[in-house]
Amino acid sequence: MAPKGESDLISYTEGVSEIPALLSGFPVVTTIPLLWGDQDAFGHANNLVYLRWCETSRVEYLMRAGLWSGQPPNGTGPILASVKCDYKAPLGYPDKVQVGTRVSGIGNSSLRMEHRVVSRKLGKVAAAVDSVLVWFDYEQERPAPVPEEARRTIEELEGKPVGNLRAPAAAG
Repeated sequence: MAPKGESDLISYTEGVSEIPALLSGFPVVTTIPLLWGDQDAFGHANNLVYLRWCETSRVEYLMRAGLWSGQPPNGTGPILASVKCDYKAPLGYPDKVQVGTRVSGIGNSSLRMEHRVVSRKLGKVAAAVDSVLVWFDYEQERPAPVPEEARRTIEELEGKPVGNLRAPAAAG
């Protein structure tokens, strides 16, 4: 018998047709292994691990879009303002997750991101995560308008116009 490893994890996706459908509409999909140490005392992935997976996919999205401001950040760029996670299924070792990431809306100084965590072993959604990023001026330490170039870049990556989160103009 072959030792447990990558080939065993890949075999979990054989015959699982739901994974591509579950992640359709997400332009960035990041595959991440669930590590033994990610489990808590209850024998499943700790709740914070799901957020770490989304962080990894969020950074991958920003890097692919050319919007990553570097380490340490300078100038203007996105910073996480809030995150909400709805846990759908407990996960355990061994497994790999695929995290789909997309921008669902752009406001005056914010971006709304959606993440979908899919278990390759179970072939189903393990978590739905929403986050808000604020476009931030790191030198002045305050929000800044999302640049038009960033909006265009996001829409190119998404392959479609992204919903507008801007407040409607007041009726006159």
